[in-house]
Amino acid sequence: MPETNPIPMSKRLTEMSKGSGCGCKIAPAVLSEILSGLSHLPRQTDPNLLVGFENKDDAAVYDLGNGQLLISTVDFFTPVVDDPYTFGKIAAANALSDIYAMGGKPLVALSVLGFPVDELSPDIAKQIIKGGMDTCKEAGISIAGGHSINSPEPFFGLSVNGLVSKEKLKTNAGAKEGDLLYLTKPLGSGIYNAAIKKGILFASANESESDVERLNKHIINMSQLNSIGSTLANLSYITSITDVTGFGFLGHLIEMCEASNLSAEINSVLIPIYPEIDDLLAQNCIPDNTYRNWNAVEKQVTGAIDMRNFQLLNDPQTNGGLLVAVSAEHQMDFENYCITNNLNINTFGYFVTKQNFYVELK
Repeated sequence: MPETNPIPMSKRLTEMSKGSGCGCKIAPAVLSEILSGLSHLPRQTDPNLLVGFENKDDAAVYDLGNGQLLISTVDFFTPVVDDPYTFGKIAAANALSDIYAMGGKPLVALSVLGFPVDELSPDIAKQIIKGGMDTCKEAGISIAGGHSINSPEPFFGLSVNGLVSKEKLKTNAGAKEGDLLYLTKPLGSGIYNAAIKKGILFASANESESDVERLNKHIINMSQLNSIGSTLANLSYITSITDVTGFGFLGHLIEMCEASNLSAEINSVLIPIYPEIDDLLAQNCIPDNTYRNWNAVEKQVTGAIDMRNFQLLNDPQTNGGLLVAVSAEHQMDFENYCITNNLNINTFGYFVTKQNFYVELK
């Protein structure tokens, strides 16, 4: 999936915003302050709202009363790549991930577009939307409309509704003591995005693989739908799912721990990581949100965390993988399922009784 941009642009898309992809999120500490004292309100007014924002879950869930649940989410961000069509594809895949992370199937989407109409050609906006439409087509749904504004920074995403049967809903609150943890995509997309934004473009790549090949593999990873979440919902021994995005691996794992009232022990060496990531770390390709993410979780993490772990485990992911909790007695069942479905993943940690910390790194 090469970046091909036939439309002349006076500026690179990634130059036009302060943040990049899910790295443009409001810092977790600031967001917590904004939402403080508000999380109890939805449940007071509507008993059919099964999941609001009290557990910082991936989407809202509403009981339709017929055994079916409506999953509703909205997600948008600033460019992670310079090709507008590719940006649209990645942003759409990222928004759809919230539906898949709860075991659902997308139903319909609306687009959300911010665009600097005085600086960029309308053809660029058209390509962004086309990328989003093609990703939605891959997911089996349509973009049925949307909303756009004139914005100094370009951004794009989707509001998505999906469905899941009540017995198959997966939330971040269902994990049990002893459950094993798996991640369906490697960490490091934020570091790669920082390299794109800086214009480094993988100049340090090994001779065996060109810069273009590395970039294309990264784009394919970010564009890949997390649709496997819909099939994981059929496995009763999977107790909890969330996706790892802008708050980084530690941030989203801690949300799962909080919601499930557990702690987790992690062997960081076993967590899947992007290839050749150290080349980019050596060139200081670190998103600003890496530091803000760590500031939000530092007091909840124990164990030795070296600089590399700091950079990787707090890295803001764009359309990152699904973090999956699996009952330990079904480890072989799940790993055989992964082999059958071409998921090359292994466990790297497990949940334990709630401690005076949420995550212990070993």
